[in-house]
Amino acid sequence: MLLEKYLPRIEFDSYEDLKNNYTVIEPDDFNFGFDIVDGWAKEDVNKRALVWCDDHGGEKVLTFSEISRMSNKVVHFLKSLGIKKGDRVMLILRRRWEYWVCAPALHKLGAVLIPASLQLTKKDIIYRANSAEIKAVICVNDKYVLDQVDASLAEAPSIKHRIVVAGEREGWLNFAESIEPFSEEFERPTGEEATKATDTMLIYFTSGTTSMPKLVAHNFKYPLGQIVTAKYWQHVEENKLHMSVSDSGWAKFGWGKIYGQWICGATIFAYDMDKFTGAGLLSVLEKYKVTTFCAPPTMYRFMLQEDVRKYDLSSIHHCATAGEPLNPEVVKQWKELTGHMIYEGFGQTETTVVLANFGWDEVKPGSTGKPSPIYNITLVDADGNEVEDGEEGFIVVKGIDEHMPAGLFTSYFGDKERTQRELGGKYYSLGDMAWRDSDGYYWFVGRGDDIIKCSGYRIGPFEVESALIEHPAVVECAITAAPDPIRGQVVKATVVLAKGYEPSDELVKELQNHVKKVTAPYKYPRIVEFVDELPKTLGGKIKRAQIRREDQEKAPK
Repeated sequence: MLLEKYLPRIEFDSYEDLKNNYTVIEPDDFNFGFDIVDGWAKEDVNKRALVWCDDHGGEKVLTFSEISRMSNKVVHFLKSLGIKKGDRVMLILRRRWEYWVCAPALHKLGAVLIPASLQLTKKDIIYRANSAEIKAVICVNDKYVLDQVDASLAEAPSIKHRIVVAGEREGWLNFAESIEPFSEEFERPTGEEATKATDTMLIYFTSGTTSMPKLVAHNFKYPLGQIVTAKYWQHVEENKLHMSVSDSGWAKFGWGKIYGQWICGATIFAYDMDKFTGAGLLSVLEKYKVTTFCAPPTMYRFMLQEDVRKYDLSSIHHCATAGEPLNPEVVKQWKELTGHMIYEGFGQTETTVVLANFGWDEVKPGSTGKPSPIYNITLVDADGNEVEDGEEGFIVVKGIDEHMPAGLFTSYFGDKERTQRELGGKYYSLGDMAWRDSDGYYWFVGRGDDIIKCSGYRIGPFEVESALIEHPAVVECAITAAPDPIRGQVVKATVVLAKGYEPSDELVKELQNHVKKVTAPYKYPRIVEFVDELPKTLGGKIKRAQIRREDQEKAPK
């Protein structure tokens, strides 16, 4: 079992035992493509890695051996294009099975993987391409995203190669045809072409409230940090199907659909759905006999709108959730209908799971659980002083000046000043606030930076505000999270109109469509409220917390 190579001890008797005695071995040359994908292929030629299906009858089962061979072909193909160690390659593949081939290939080559969402606009792609100097883009055959990439080329000169998966497009290389002539063998490089564990492996783009998306860089140790996520929070089982519901463009994909799960020997189940429905997800859980399952709270809410009892979910051993705060009522209903508790976890793009309900101790619905064993977590006030139990504080990772945990990001790529500010001291602050009870459970209070979590997406208000301000009707606006009974939170725009414009349903629709065109469509405000002025501090800053509080007070109880 490969896991034994990295964990001197695998089984623990209690949470306290895990927290005090968990250790992970971090080889200086660890490379997920060679050590895990190829490692499993050598250990068991028939070991399943992936079970994939879509809404059109498509189905594919791949072993680690098959992924190993195909990823080697991809390595040779990319090398033929001149892509080398350190070059950045963006994947926009939704949940296509080819992602699980391309990612190990990029890791073997030492090229930097940049996952991206299918909903990026031309503006989004230009920003990402220029910020990271992206050299190649590999996209699923979706007209919208291919159009956006093509439209961005004049302003994104670093993009030299466009490769399309599962289709044809003029000016694009066909993925399947392109890799076919190349060898299935690829020797692990040595010397300067070899990767080190401290090299950058992937970059996620994440949203901020006062800036454009940040470039969050993780090194080759990152998959080792995800062992805790998979083994001790999601409770994956070797050779059994694990499903985490996430698009490949998001960090949650790295949390739940490849790294820790494959290190633990689990088989990934991937459902490439066109559009999420509660009934559709319940049907595939029943049909494929999924064993461990993780999804955002919103998806649990939608599934609970269906007749859950008519689906046979007896194959499921463990349910987990992350992505936004989990309503205790959802936990209660799911437990009543399925017999399963939902084990919440918490973290961010910059980390692996930081806080979680790991399973030994009683779940307190509404709590995010206890700290991961790989992080030294505490709460501090605005001055950096640790707070007592019962007091609110910022969640921080202590001791990073002495040891950088595998799984914690290594830099904001291309931004040395921000990196030094965030990682140059004794602790890293997640920017989120919580309080801790006397039993050591953490209770999430809110995001210190106003990021909105809607249906599992992370949305930075600054991007949406910037999009709205481009419309001539808008003088100023505030983007906040408004409570929603199904999605948990939705994006709300509080707008001050320019002279000559009057509030109307037609203008609401116009502003919503404008945002959909300027930035990724999922970021558009579902609620638009027109006001004469925004609440502000004496210093002129918009009081978003007041808007959120007033909306919360008006929400149905």
